[in-house]
Amino acid sequence: MRVGLAAVVLSLLGGCSNVQYYWQQTTGHLAILRAAQPIDDWLARPDVSDALKRRLRAVQRIRTFAVDALDLPRNASYTRYADLHRPYALWNVAATPALSLTPVQWCFAVTGCVGYRGYYLRSDADALAAQLRAAGDDVSVYGVPAYSTLGYLNWLGGDPVLNTFIDYPDGELARLIFHELAHQVAFAKDDSTFNESFATTVEQLGVERYLAREGDAAMRAEYAAFDARRRDFRALLLEHRRALEALYASQLSDADKLRKKAEEFAALQAGYAALKAGKWGGYSGYDAYFAQPLNNANLASIATYTALGPFFERLFAQQGGDFARFYARVRTLAGEPKAERDAQIAAMMK
Repeated sequence: MRVGLAAVVLSLLGGCSNVQYYWQQTTGHLAILRAAQPIDDWLARPDVSDALKRRLRAVQRIRTFAVDALDLPRNASYTRYADLHRPYALWNVAATPALSLTPVQWCFAVTGCVGYRGYYLRSDADALAAQLRAAGDDVSVYGVPAYSTLGYLNWLGGDPVLNTFIDYPDGELARLIFHELAHQVAFAKDDSTFNESFATTVEQLGVERYLAREGDAAMRAEYAAFDARRRDFRALLLEHRRALEALYASQLSDADKLRKKAEEFAALQAGYAALKAGKWGGYSGYDAYFAQPLNNANLASIATYTALGPFFERLFAQQGGDFARFYARVRTLAGEPKAERDAQIAAMMK
């Protein structure tokens, strides 16, 4: 039975020819599945803290709302909890050439090609990062609190709630769960921008409705402040990403491009310092991000999550704000060849 499960997970997690990588993906995910137990079992345990029980009950409320109000899938995902005793579910490695914002691609059986490679051990991620840096690439290694198996493993218990995000405030916790469940609704192979923009739209629509119905004034204010800062953060990164795109497309010599690249990243750091000291009133939640040496790999995918947001918002409105109809239309688009899908999106946005 164990070999059979491993074969299934291998077929879902990737099409990589590197057997060692393939195996760590399988064993890493199966370890998470083994650690997960039903939330009701955690709630019944006398040795579980009241604080954790409150968070688990919040997950149950969010999960019920996701099904009843957002028409998201009713299945095993987010009905179990696991404490991994580490800060992230896995660590992703992203890379770009030194004078490009186009990410290096890795290809997998179900998801298609994506601009990152995930590892369950930080040391494994760091080892790949070192190889890529030695080859001259810009590289970023970042922790991932949650990921989706796209609903394919619901028969094994689905995607569990993890300690890596259980302590998020209610609005942020709901946002994450709605986002990951949206990936089970529709998924277009080889099109991260379509997939992530759709899931981001669902999370935004969902959190707005969840907080209106289930939240109080303090909860709504907390999330509004969080969301405003996140939008400011993304806007800052996008501003400098656009400047770098123009730089790399210019006719300057590579030496001049590298010099101006360094200046642009220094300006990004200065922009963050000004934002933190000014509009944010000293809020330090993004300090860890800006404490690392930033490079192209940090900015490569920043637009992926929002680039098609206006399209999906318009499509939702066209479906009369009906989630089931909206999802059906998105699934149809996801099934189209990418060129046809892109043409339909462009036509709708004219």
